[in-house]
Amino acid sequence: MAGNTEPLSPRAKLAVTAGKAAAAVSRAAGRGSGSVIGGRVALKLDPDLLARLAGHLDVVLVSATNGKTTTTRLIAEALRASGPVVSNALGANMPAGITSALAGGSDAKYGVIEVDEKYLAGVARDVTPKAIALLNLSRDQLDRAAETRMLAEKWREGLAGSKALIIANADDPLIVWAASSSANVVWVAAGQEWKDDAWSCPSCGGVMQRPGDDWFCAECGFRRPTPSWALSGDHVLDPHGSAWPIKLQLPGRANKANATTSAAVAAAFGVPPQVALERMFSVQAVAGRYDVVTFMERELRLLLAKNPAGWLETFSLIDPPPTPVIMSVNARGADGTDTSWLWDVDYTRLAGHPIFVLGDRKLDLAVRLEVAGLDFQVCESLDEAVQQAPPGRIEVIANYTAFQDLRRRVGN
Repeated sequence: MAGNTEPLSPRAKLAVTAGKAAAAVSRAAGRGSGSVIGGRVALKLDPDLLARLAGHLDVVLVSATNGKTTTTRLIAEALRASGPVVSNALGANMPAGITSALAGGSDAKYGVIEVDEKYLAGVARDVTPKAIALLNLSRDQLDRAAETRMLAEKWREGLAGSKALIIANADDPLIVWAASSSANVVWVAAGQEWKDDAWSCPSCGGVMQRPGDDWFCAECGFRRPTPSWALSGDHVLDPHGSAWPIKLQLPGRANKANATTSAAVAAAFGVPPQVALERMFSVQAVAGRYDVVTFMERELRLLLAKNPAGWLETFSLIDPPPTPVIMSVNARGADGTDTSWLWDVDYTRLAGHPIFVLGDRKLDLAVRLEVAGLDFQVCESLDEAVQQAPPGRIEVIANYTAFQDLRRRVGN
């Protein structure tokens, strides 16, 4: 049930008004949506504002290394079948951005909130969620994020004693370890293609055994729980054994996994799988991801890949050779300034594609591709890369700030 429905105090109202004003100034100055600065101003005036704004909402939090923005969007669409939703759909997922999003949801019934991994436990304390969806954990932003086992431990400690229903990926040992401190967990077999961060047991440090889709630690007995929801091909299997077809406009197996978790979350809020999955079909793109745009009379598909697991998933959904591929990598604050993760990506999967490289750290990527034995061209701009690319739709893959740069260039 939703919590407190009392009207906001004068202090909270002032904080919301000031935050919206700061956001409007930021937008007018061309500095983005203004959600982060608006939230910071509001929280400065009322440090408890996030809890106050969430008081009347049934809240679900979504956190992961990859897929949280898309899953947040899918859950929001599913829950709209049952009532108005407020969500940080543009991915501003730290407390300031979340506060800005909730400030616009006074008439909403549900709050569907994406949360940065580092802030999950704190946000969960503030907003008292009804449900928390945990998708995956893998290496990302090595200079600012904790090592994955440490992050899983922080989640485990932060979620212990939580009354929220935890909807968690049974195929990721780190997620299972983090969620197992909770009394109320729904396990989802969503899969895990990237396994390089989950070969050691998070419980005892032993070597994980992985026969087929199963996993277990022979040393301490930590093992994969039995899921009640599962992705099976193009269907979601619910706890009753019924199979519901997944029909998405978003590409790739990873998004079917996101839809499976989203269906499990929606069911916890009373929305049946058939209704939830039908509503998810309306999602064509998420904050520019998967958008197909026309630029310089060429068709470009924009794809975001921020870390090794994300690049692996992206390589699985691009069109086959000889489709041209443009890759752009930056290493700004929001990306993480350490690009050593490039060496964890299997770029040999791009063999046969004409490859074009750009971005602030294009030379880092070029060295990696050279070692992988691939042919490529280094370009100074998107315009140059598009001009050099052979005919056909172009797949454009970029990490976070590089992706935003490209979106601005193509007017998306």
